[in-house]
Amino acid sequence: MARIMGLGMCATIGAALLSAVGRAQLPEMPKPAKEHELLAQFAGEWESTAKTVPAPGQEPMVCTGMENAKMVGGFWLVGQGEGEMMGQKMASLLTIGFDPKTKKYVGTFVCSMDSTMWKYEGAMDATGKKLTLETEGPSPVDGKLTKFREVLELVDQDHKTFTSYMVDDQGKETKFVVMEYRRKK
Repeated sequence: MARIMGLGMCATIGAALLSAVGRAQLPEMPKPAKEHELLAQFAGEWESTAKTVPAPGQEPMVCTGMENAKMVGGFWLVGQGEGEMMGQKMASLLTIGFDPKTKKYVGTFVCSMDSTMWKYEGAMDATGKKLTLETEGPSPVDGKLTKFREVLELVDQDHKTFTSYMVDDQGKETKFVVMEYRRKK
């Protein structure tokens, strides 16, 4: 009997809370800013070809695939990729948004080829077509924690590029990967 009364009391309190919340003035939901809207130009269905920049005398590794990128709530660009590299299937997930508090673009990248969650922070250039992101992760050369600068650029409505540079302790950059995207028609 006490249990039934307890459940009834919980239901009564829950109904009262819902009623009070329903009458309360809820804050206005945020709206996407111009910086969020700039991300929408990178959305769409894309075919991709990625090539590593090889050391002298070596052949580049090539990965072909596709990306389906869409806006979530007008705030986040979320790109889901699939491809094949060295005969293995791979999948990836990219998120990019804009943090109005820090005035920086932020995001993450994960893929099925390793366990690293890459965390991004960066800025869009004055044209609104080139997003430069900084991150840290394992070097493909020796596995040590390394800085990277990655650039996502809209070349035109049907082409975009993603270029990754490794940055050494002296600030010298080495181009590592270039990915070219063509909008699927």
